[in-house]
Amino acid sequence: MSATAAVISFPGSNRERDIVMALARAGWTTQAVWHGDSAVPACDLIVLPGGFSYGDYLRGGAMAAHSPIMRDVAAKVAGGVAALGVCNGFQILTEAGLLPGVLARNAGLRFLSKTVALSVGTAASPFTGGYAADQTVAFPIAHNEGCYLAQDEDLKRLADEDRIAFRYVDDVNGSAGRIAGVLSENRRVLGLMPHPENAVDPACGGTDGAALFSGALAALAA
Repeated sequence: MSATAAVISFPGSNRERDIVMALARAGWTTQAVWHGDSAVPACDLIVLPGGFSYGDYLRGGAMAAHSPIMRDVAAKVAGGVAALGVCNGFQILTEAGLLPGVLARNAGLRFLSKTVALSVGTAASPFTGGYAADQTVAFPIAHNEGCYLAQDEDLKRLADEDRIAFRYVDDVNGSAGRIAGVLSENRRVLGLMPHPENAVDPACGGTDGAALFSGALAALAA
């Protein structure tokens, strides 16, 4: 079983090494891609890591969504390549129109950094197949603009189509419906605010994130 993930870095990304280590631990081969490149190399998964691309000027992910590489990311996703956006990567996916909704300032206007409990919304995706629906897991969060908002019709569609991948067990940041992560229509794109890549090593507090990367490998490997 082999699979390759292309990990894209933007000015201000700061979790690319974390995500590369988590992917490698699960058996993925990784390729580093710079935001100014014109094309994503052939791969099974595109990953947009966390951080503060372009210093979060305008809005988190707003400027990165217009980086040169994003044109090819959109084309690859339209062609069926899977994509994962974590924290700032989730913001970029929404700003680029690849996932519905927006990420706004947290309720209380405070940066949040802690481990939170999540409920797995669905096991029916390449990213959540390693979990059971309604399973409770713990991932760290570290975000200032993590409040997920969407039009009522989009929220209804996400729920009706079983595309809410993760919910916060408690109201962490004011997100509509306590949504922490959502899937695309074809279920091959996942954006989530919590950091599963920082929950793969018992020495760092837990391993609940490991199943996301190993499950994606099993689902997406060539």
